[in-house]
Amino acid sequence: MTQENDLVLIYFEDNPLSFARIEDISPDAKRGWYHVRLMMLQMPIQVVTWILRDAYISGEEFTMNGKKMRLEKVVAPEVQTETDADGSDGTDENTSALPKNGGADVISFSDMKKK
Repeated sequence: MTQENDLVLIYFEDNPLSFARIEDISPDAKRGWYHVRLMMLQMPIQVVTWILRDAYISGEEFTMNGKKMRLEKVVAPEVQTETDADGSDGTDENTSALPKNGGADVISFSDMKKK
């Protein structure tokens, strides 16, 4: 089930409309319904509260003003590391002592503020 702090993609009439973060889920006075506070991740940022059943929060289609709506939980993709065909991570004894940033200078923002 989708929970607080999860990211969701909101579909409107089967088309992706906007991303949102679920800020809060609290029970409604009516059994089986919940107040779902969503922070819409768009400009300007808005916070809305929808009253939904838990099935709708979990991705089942519902209607709002006669229009089809759906929430889909966003799952971050797995982080992939680069590997060679032989399964090594591409490091070499000769290059492992080199700096990881390729010898580039590191600029400190705090030092820039002092000037």
